[in-house]
Amino acid sequence: MGATDFAKLPHIGEAVRRKEDYRFLTGAGQYTDDVNLAHQAQAVFVRSPHAHARVKSVDVRKAEAMPGVLKVYTGKDIEGKMNGLPCGWLITSTDGTPMKEPPHPVLAQGKVRYVGDHVAMVVAETLQQARDAAEAVEVDYDVLDAVVAVGDAKQGPALHDIAPDNHCYKWAIGDKAAVDAAFAKAAHVTRLDLVNNRLIPNAMEPRAAIGSYNRATDEYTLYVANQNPHVERLLMTAFVLGLPEHKVRVIAPDVGGGFGSKIFLYAEDVALTWAARQLNRSIKWTADRAEAFLSDAHGRDHVSHAEMAMDKDGKFLALRVHTDANLGAYLSTFSTAVPTILYATLLAGQYTTPQIYVEVDAWFTNTAPVDAYRGAGRPEATYLLERLVSRCGWELGLGQDEIRRRNFITQFPYQTPVALQYDVGDYPAAMDKAQKLADVAGYAARVKTSEAKGLKRGIGYSSYIEACGIAPSNIAGALGARAGLFECGEIRVHPTGSVTVFTGSHSHGQGHETTFAQVVAARLGIPVENVDVVHGDTGRVPFGMGTYGSRSISVGGAAIMKALDKIETKAKKIAAHLMEASDADIEFSGGEFKVKGTDKKIPFGQVALTAYVPHNYPLDKLEPGLNETAFYDPTNFTFPAGTYICEVEVDPATGAVRVDRFTAVDDFGTIINPMIVEGQVHGGLVQGIGQALLENCVYDRQTGQLLTGSFMDYAMPRADDFPNFQLDTICTPCTHNPLGTKGCGEAGAIGSPPAVINAVLDALRPLGVKEFDMPASPARVWNAIQSAK
Repeated sequence: MGATDFAKLPHIGEAVRRKEDYRFLTGAGQYTDDVNLAHQAQAVFVRSPHAHARVKSVDVRKAEAMPGVLKVYTGKDIEGKMNGLPCGWLITSTDGTPMKEPPHPVLAQGKVRYVGDHVAMVVAETLQQARDAAEAVEVDYDVLDAVVAVGDAKQGPALHDIAPDNHCYKWAIGDKAAVDAAFAKAAHVTRLDLVNNRLIPNAMEPRAAIGSYNRATDEYTLYVANQNPHVERLLMTAFVLGLPEHKVRVIAPDVGGGFGSKIFLYAEDVALTWAARQLNRSIKWTADRAEAFLSDAHGRDHVSHAEMAMDKDGKFLALRVHTDANLGAYLSTFSTAVPTILYATLLAGQYTTPQIYVEVDAWFTNTAPVDAYRGAGRPEATYLLERLVSRCGWELGLGQDEIRRRNFITQFPYQTPVALQYDVGDYPAAMDKAQKLADVAGYAARVKTSEAKGLKRGIGYSSYIEACGIAPSNIAGALGARAGLFECGEIRVHPTGSVTVFTGSHSHGQGHETTFAQVVAARLGIPVENVDVVHGDTGRVPFGMGTYGSRSISVGGAAIMKALDKIETKAKKIAAHLMEASDADIEFSGGEFKVKGTDKKIPFGQVALTAYVPHNYPLDKLEPGLNETAFYDPTNFTFPAGTYICEVEVDPATGAVRVDRFTAVDDFGTIINPMIVEGQVHGGLVQGIGQALLENCVYDRQTGQLLTGSFMDYAMPRADDFPNFQLDTICTPCTHNPLGTKGCGEAGAIGSPPAVINAVLDALRPLGVKEFDMPASPARVWNAIQSAK
């Protein structure tokens, strides 16, 4: 079945209400902290108060003597008994040497390298007892100088012996000589320096885990708030603990938001699993919000210089970029891929720039590890490119829309100069629809209205593209991935004709239990409520690579479609036998099997029952049952794209910025459930605009202390910070997956930050303001206005 035919099926494109919402809204959801096991102990981690220090000694005697304390584990207890946490993506430097990959101990050994680093784990009967004992652990530190900013890393104190200059790798992509030649003949060059500010993910549910061990079967179970339980198990067993994989079960129950920060294997997960066997007790840990601020992997944190060479008409000739990426104190699971493979390869954007050269230097600093956060490299690329493109237009006297239209890709497939090949798209159509929906024609009148109130109005454009699916495995492997990037789907048809779907994807707010059910119901012609979806349990799902990179429907859904193909093929043979026809003459649609050219037909339910009650069955040709599994490894990324238009009002007297209008037009290919897509876009826009105007992770540059360690200091967006979003879509179906889908989960967070900042700068241009970095807080904007006077 092709993508076009699939999109015409019943249930596809319908705003079916989410099946999972009833349990969430009635308090019946089960998050990790809701799980309580028999004879369960509690864990608390002792964390470093210093950004950089030698650990001279850890005295646990007083703590272990306290009531209820079972054990206090330190780095010495685990030394030689497990490996450190692995990095999942190997980057090779431009000189051919591998990246510097220092040990990442589960509990500190010899040194701590950021505030919040793990020093010890206290296990006690109750949480309060564990907390009291943690305060009694005495650690003697030799405090060292810290380095926080990437600009200071090279001259700063060395974090790791393997990297005396704190440099992890230098990576590049593109033809440098060709780019330099294009710049030499350019009529105009636009230059831009910018910072992509560090963010702290804040999901509704903090990280949590329960490690359990069964001595009778020698089996471990880890309950964990995680986006990809199979990968968690693989990394923990094969790379850290050396356990047989089949002896470890990882269960990720209902997870209240992830946004990338719950993809990774964290030290707490390993420590709890290992200690559960040592004590023969289940051990539970749940982060409090202050702990999450310190220890969850952070996002973004790039410092970049970009240059665009153009001819006299504003056509792009070449792009040259250098980025310094802050990786934090250790290499988190996917950290090395974010500023390279997931960033530089997207810097072509929607434009026909013939030559691009990107160079990335990655650095260690005394800050929390930095890894994938909603968009993972794609927001960083889009922010740089779309800020630069708008500046190109301003410098040439062209509108933000006109500079983009002159350079849009219009012929597909299109091979970019930075590795990716786009299969399909229609960028002018998205721009057209966005401008109409945003009422750009009425903008001049709105400017006058704002001026009458003493406010400055600005308009900002962003035409983003992202790569979703994170595949194919062979290409990813050649680029450094240490795992496959396929997905698995199993379709289990029951005798009554109802269906259970087992998927390796994981839902933590995306609505998979509904959209995947719609896909299956559409193919089999059964009600959506007759389809259940199971995910998040390595003991029930064959295998899977989890959810990130907006890959669930395009990769996980495609695996389900392949399994459905097998179901249909077998079911046709059963139906042919029942109707005494050739299976080549059987057609299947609307839940019925029909013999071509006749009025013979039987329903899907009858075939399902026959498969399990095979009294009249071709046993010489077919096995009983109707249960199929398929794996899908994409041949290419998918490429969602769109144009966003933002209008802001700025108060020059205070620097306050208000988003007055925001329009988003996206191309997600085939849309399964428009209501869920709209919700995903809303959430992404809020996160992206939050970065642009409010959120900013700040460390003290001298001490390495986290200055924004709570919601008192880290400004999260609220509902009243936003207008009603104007949303619409266009559709150019993906050409290489059977659903035609592209992914929607990250788009809003990718396209919105540059649209907002371009709008703010457009408003302030008459005042002489040309630049400032996110977030556009009142103080930053006011200072920029004063500096321009």
